[in-house]
Amino acid sequence: MSSTGVSMDERPYSLARLRGDSFGGLTAGVVALPLALAFGVASGAGAAAGLYGAIVLGLAAALLGGTRMQISGPTGPMTVVFAAALIAVGGDLGLAMGAVVIGGLVQIGLGLLRAGGLVRFIPYPVVSGFMSGIGIIIIALQCAPLLGAPPASSPLAAIIALPAALRAINGEAVLLGFLTLVIVFRTPMSISRVVPAPLVALLAMTALSALAGFEVPVIGQIPSGLPELTLPSVSLEMWTTLLVLGITLGMLGSIDSLLTSLVADSVTRTRHDSNRELIGQGIGNMLCAFVGGLPGAGATMRTVVNIKSGGRGRPSGVVHALFLLALLLGAGPMASQIPLAVLAGILIKVGVDILDYRLLKLVRGAPRADVAVMAAVFLLTVLVDLIVAVGAGVMLSMGLIIHRLVGQARFRVWPLPRAAAGEAGAAGGVSQSEADMDSGVRVIEVGGPFFFGSTSQLLDRVDQVIGTRVAVFDCSRVPFMDLSAQFALEEMVERLKAQSIAVFIVVPPAIQAELMRLRAPHLPAALLRSDLDAALGEARALVA
Repeated sequence: MSSTGVSMDERPYSLARLRGDSFGGLTAGVVALPLALAFGVASGAGAAAGLYGAIVLGLAAALLGGTRMQISGPTGPMTVVFAAALIAVGGDLGLAMGAVVIGGLVQIGLGLLRAGGLVRFIPYPVVSGFMSGIGIIIIALQCAPLLGAPPASSPLAAIIALPAALRAINGEAVLLGFLTLVIVFRTPMSISRVVPAPLVALLAMTALSALAGFEVPVIGQIPSGLPELTLPSVSLEMWTTLLVLGITLGMLGSIDSLLTSLVADSVTRTRHDSNRELIGQGIGNMLCAFVGGLPGAGATMRTVVNIKSGGRGRPSGVVHALFLLALLLGAGPMASQIPLAVLAGILIKVGVDILDYRLLKLVRGAPRADVAVMAAVFLLTVLVDLIVAVGAGVMLSMGLIIHRLVGQARFRVWPLPRAAAGEAGAAGGVSQSEADMDSGVRVIEVGGPFFFGSTSQLLDRVDQVIGTRVAVFDCSRVPFMDLSAQFALEEMVERLKAQSIAVFIVVPPAIQAELMRLRAPHLPAALLRSDLDAALGEARALVA
């Protein structure tokens, strides 16, 4: 942990810190309110589910997580995945919450296995394409509510249904949505720092709709009071689907939360505990499932708002959750009159903000292979499936890495220099004319990564060694050798021995130890050497 983080932890909790945490938590709660309602509606589970998730996850992650100033709750990516899960289980909320429980267990397991640091190894093009795809999904799904039409179940369905929505357009809903977009996009930062633009839009447009008597779709009744206990369920017939959805929720929630933790670290110059953060997020999401709450993760915008407003400790997250709980207990009837077009405008702003402008601005100069991976993940996310997109993106990235490693591998077969053979021959009583002939020693030089992707290049060169008397494999510049390469090496040694060709293998000490532990019958310790000059000397002596 950095010195800044240590000093902040060791400093006694003062009234000034309490004031900062209180104001930060209240401000983050104000920002979270419209987003929680909007995400709840967008998920298909209802606006109350968004509030339940923001309260339960926000409180649990604040108390148990590894990032002291992080604000957790429903997020765009998690909402999209949960909505897909709810559709996949036929709208059965109990089964969908079963997937949430599995996701929470996945996060806890990753934390216990200390896998929190692995988020840094996810290829950036995969994350970029996935996040931009989710942004487009959110925007596409909110086009119909913005026009006063019922929401679609998928982005492709939303695009197909757009002409019908335009024909049945609700002018009052469009007006509310347009004014909401103007407020969230054009409110000056000086005002947003005091009162968040989404809250301004929510209050102003709801009041306008009520006073003008607009006939527009609204959220509808929201239960007041504490949520009832919900028992998640698991179906044996849908076990595979639930498992895949749960793993997706767990992995996405982990990535989303840890990326937010990295942002919080960069702003506050502290260090978070990634493994504890995963455990706290997992426990929070599991608790959400038992109250019918929307699963979530660390929310970047709300966390930054909290920090900028003075929040630096766990009490800020607790205040944020308690503020939303107070609203839930007393403001349910008022929230039921919020127009869906207003929430659609707020979510469109969220979708626009999720788009990865960092890579989009550099797309012309970025490596084409990485841009191709980003584009593939983006298209698969929008048009096919979130799970398929992530899996395909990781596989494509692995394929690119393998291709680049294969390009770094070098294989060359060359005869031992005649001068060296002449010296060896003179030492052994062989005439110079005999030394000028073929020395009888071939060196198979292997450089760079030697693994399953490059083994075929070695096997293709076996014909260049046939007819010689001694073959020396120079693997002294091989950084690593996987099992496929070890078996390929053994296969080539076996083929050479069948031709009565003696073999020496020069490898670094670490790889030599691996080959000895392997105990392959055709790679005995008698063939292994760690010094190339010594191996060449033995080969010369054997030929002489």
